[in-house]
Amino acid sequence: MLEDRVAQFRDQTSRYLRGELSESEFRPLRLQNGLYVQRLAPMLRVAIPYGMLTARQLRMLAHIARRYDKGYAHFSTRQNIQYNWPRLEEVPDILAELATVEMHAIQTSGNCIRNVTADQFAGVARDEIEDPRPWCELIRQWSTFHPEFTFLPRKFKIAVSGSRDDRAAVQVHDIGLELHRNAAGETGFRVLVGGGLGRTPLIGAVIREFLPAPELLSYLEAILRVYNRFGRRDNIYKARIKILVKALGEQAFAARVETEWLDIRTRMAPVEPAQIERLQASFPPPDYLHLDADHAAANLAKERAADRAFDRWVERNVMPHRQLGYSMVTISLKPTGIAPGDATDQQMELVADLADEFSFGELRVAHEQNLVLADVRQEQLHELWCRLRPAGLATPNIGLLTDIICCPGGDFCSLANAKSIPIAEAIQRRFDDLDYLHDLGDIELNISGCMNACGHHHVGHIGVLGVDKKGAEFYQLLLGGSQGNQASLATILGPSFASDEVPSVIATILDIYVARRIEGETFIEFVRRVGVEPFREIVYAKPAHV
Repeated sequence: MLEDRVAQFRDQTSRYLRGELSESEFRPLRLQNGLYVQRLAPMLRVAIPYGMLTARQLRMLAHIARRYDKGYAHFSTRQNIQYNWPRLEEVPDILAELATVEMHAIQTSGNCIRNVTADQFAGVARDEIEDPRPWCELIRQWSTFHPEFTFLPRKFKIAVSGSRDDRAAVQVHDIGLELHRNAAGETGFRVLVGGGLGRTPLIGAVIREFLPAPELLSYLEAILRVYNRFGRRDNIYKARIKILVKALGEQAFAARVETEWLDIRTRMAPVEPAQIERLQASFPPPDYLHLDADHAAANLAKERAADRAFDRWVERNVMPHRQLGYSMVTISLKPTGIAPGDATDQQMELVADLADEFSFGELRVAHEQNLVLADVRQEQLHELWCRLRPAGLATPNIGLLTDIICCPGGDFCSLANAKSIPIAEAIQRRFDDLDYLHDLGDIELNISGCMNACGHHHVGHIGVLGVDKKGAEFYQLLLGGSQGNQASLATILGPSFASDEVPSVIATILDIYVARRIEGETFIEFVRRVGVEPFREIVYAKPAHV
């Protein structure tokens, strides 16, 4: 099927380049194959379903970066990968090579159901209720090429969480699904609809507290059919489902879905247990060794005590695993001076080798634009760290201020009002003292180059938004956003700042926090306690704003 798809697009591209297809005729064809026209070159977005990759697939992505791009690629907040410099005439060749490792760019753009995302620690997290990946795969198979949902009013994003702590940002998706069990021990979903960021940021509304798991597809179909029928198509800025939910009201929207669902259930059977079991069997646990966990922990403690740099990396980049003697390792793609989320072909090749050697040949893409080796033996952590360091992949900053979520911004995107990458780099260079960063603790800083919010600035503890002022690039700061179980939208601090002022303003914000925090109080807890006003009073008392 993928080969046939590539052949179709090869012919369409050739006809366009010969002038036989107009730009308006070619546009929907290229979008259906993940190809955008950006500021300087085409951009190709490749799907990584729920962030899962094999080492073989990552080697192919590295090869494509080397052969068809400029030797690097960008991992996005939707757990996909983007190439910013492919030549249009070579895109069919890229898609053909992707097909050899069962990868593609289908439904990574256009007004359709996009890549379904999930927790990067799915299947291995200690707080997991149930592995969400089989359900993500069910949704992927159901939604791909679905004839009713190919031309929705706008793009559509679904996230699934199976853990007590939400690491998939389900509350800011068009549909968010939270796996949980009822009193009878049955698996079901808490269903949220109408979340999203962009020009009108909203937290999703809970329209069903418990949906029996076998009814998932029929209920999703009901939601999508209501959206397809009543979503606005006359205004691109009011076409997302969140606008429909807000316009109708949560209860009225939920009632329409329930009515539609009753009709659909008369002709659409629940997902059969055999199908669910088949999907679950597609995600078997690896062949874990039965390790002496106490011995491994004691040895790790000695290694940490002997090397402060290794200790810091373990503290920030290593998480406990549900299997005794193993750990989950996050590989930071946020070293100072590199665009957040970027990886070179050589780095990707190395991570593929390390995945084979240390993590059963598998890795994941985190929605925070990092990579994850999910199954590393504790006794091998020090060796893994030693292999990552020379490649610039061992920055011990996961969850810290410099672990920045950042869109490509004005350096690449034709929609952006301002550059994002130079701002991220300036912040990283200003705050390069690891002792200071570790003292500050967890702080999420998100940067977007425009109101489309690809950098998720609305849900950053500190958000930075690029804005245009009479042709000049300025930056608006926001405070108090968060994702996860207590998702909240950030509040605008006030008038925007010139680019060279942003690091100093952030320094002032952090000084306020350090001076006034209660012992043990995190940054987001502090902002929620004191509000935004104390920051405004001090920041705008200085003459550095416009």
